This record gives sequence, structure tokens and C-alpha cells, in this order.
Amino acid sequence: QVQLVESGGGLVQAGGSLRLSCAASGSIFGINLMAWYRQAPGKQRELVAVIITGGNANYADAVKGRFTISRENAKNTVYLQMNSLKPEDTAVYYCNLKVLGRTYWGQGTQVTVSS
Repeated sequence: QVQLVESGGGLVQAGGSLRLSCAASGSIFGINLMAWYRQAPGKQRELVAVIITGGNANYADAVKGRFTISRENAKNTVYLQMNSLKPEDTAVYYCNLKVLGRTYWGQGTQVTVSS
């Protein structure tokens, strides 16, 4: 059984920073993808950033240059450093893990950016 536990969300003013963390526990072996998605009210869930075991990462155009995804493989933990936050970044952020053909989701953490 794999579980993802997120932390680090909150309220921040525009231009500020937040760091999200997601720790995975359970049977995780081999190459995997860890990612962050977000879902704003009334919108579909969208990919924010993804990183594979080896460290290669990709980002949505909306966050390039402002967000950085990283991971500690020994801890099965992924991070999302969010800088220069904008009100449009307001959403529930979800951690996502793909491993051995299965997909797992965290419970989500709220990020609110005030103008």
C-alpha cells in the first residue's frame, strides 16, 4: 500500500514563496515519476511539474522560471519550491506518483495567493 502525505501549503501574498513537500511510503521500487498537479475552483486538474528518478524534470509553461521540482530518492520525497507566486497560482496542489503501472494521489494541500 502506497501513501502520499503532502505538507507546506498556506496563504501567501503575491510575489511570495512557498515550499510544498510530499513523502511517499509503502512499496516503491525502481524507476518512478513524481509530480505535482493543481486544481483551481471550476477548472480541471492540471500538471504543474514532473520529475523522474534520475532527476530530469519538466514544467508547465505557466510556472517555468518560478517553480522548481526536486526529490530525495532515499526519502521517497518530492518538493515543489514556488517563487514569485501569483494570484492565479491559487489552487489545491496534489502530489502524484506513478510506479509499476499504478498511479497514486495525495490528499491535496491548499495554496492561496492574495493580491
